[in-house]
Amino acid sequence: MKILVTGGAGFIGSAVVRQAIQNRGYDVVNVDSLTYAANLDNLTDIADHAGYVFEQADIRDEAAMTALFKKHQPDAIMHLAAESHVDRSIDGPLAFVDTNVMGTAVLLHVARQYWDTLDADRKAAFRFHHISTDEVYGTLGEEGFFTEETRYQPNSPYAASKASSDMLVRAWGQTYGLPIVITNCSNNYGPYQFPEKLIPVVILKALSGKDIPIYGAGTNVRDWLFVNDHAEALLTVLEKGRLNEIYNIGGDNEAQNIELVNMLCAILDEIRPDPAGSYTRLITYVKDRPGHDMRYAIDAAKVQRELGWKPSVTLEEGLRQTVQWYLDNEDWWQNILQRGFKQDRLGLKVAEPT
Repeated sequence: MKILVTGGAGFIGSAVVRQAIQNRGYDVVNVDSLTYAANLDNLTDIADHAGYVFEQADIRDEAAMTALFKKHQPDAIMHLAAESHVDRSIDGPLAFVDTNVMGTAVLLHVARQYWDTLDADRKAAFRFHHISTDEVYGTLGEEGFFTEETRYQPNSPYAASKASSDMLVRAWGQTYGLPIVITNCSNNYGPYQFPEKLIPVVILKALSGKDIPIYGAGTNVRDWLFVNDHAEALLTVLEKGRLNEIYNIGGDNEAQNIELVNMLCAILDEIRPDPAGSYTRLITYVKDRPGHDMRYAIDAAKVQRELGWKPSVTLEEGLRQTVQWYLDNEDWWQNILQRGFKQDRLGLKVAEPT
């Protein structure tokens, strides 16, 4: 199988590319425009593999996408290219609409035109797999879980842009018959995560002796999914998922943000103790994110029941692997910091409610 992966130089995308090549033996065309969070260093393990090709291109560019489909003749699309950081979407929402909505529309349009040219067998085997987020569902109370039937109620510009792209993918499937499948995942973590997200922020702030920021009271709950488990789930859905279906992918690992930070500090205290004392001394509560969803939790029973996938690591195991990876790969994240990324707080450019 030859898969065209959009956003393959990103955090989740690069995990998919690595596993598709190393564990499945697939050929992969990685299409990425290399925006700020993309990093070709994520792919050094497979960069010279005979089955890997990188193409720098923007999914919003119809001519470029058409040329790439014609050149590479993929058997499937895994669409991960997206602006993904909620805080950035608060400061600059139109960039998220542009990439996540318009970019998806362009990709669907080009994919459908390409699909129409295939012979009957290849047409039947083709898949357009759209990778989305549980944030499209909004927020939960203390109980309950997101299922594939949960109503969409996005609360951030990022979530709204992903909800919009989900609807476009569904429409192309229903209107044009394009063979589509959609997955919605919980919060990912693991190696190669760009250091603007919570877990790498905590690790790198702790290692530098800086304040570890906790939004609000730290009681917001997330379901955490190890990125390698997610990549395996995505490839499984591509291979076995039923057409026009949605599959929710979660780690079955709920934790309050403050609980998660305390777990990370405990692991760091053990592996890389600080003579100044426990890393928990650095925890600092800061103003909450506007519109901060209280709780996400995924019911992943469908993908487990139908496709046989389940997470391979607990949260404690995954966090320990993640912390060790950042300790062992300082050059990777130092290169990002040296390029000018300062881990400054975003998402506060919003008017106070009246």
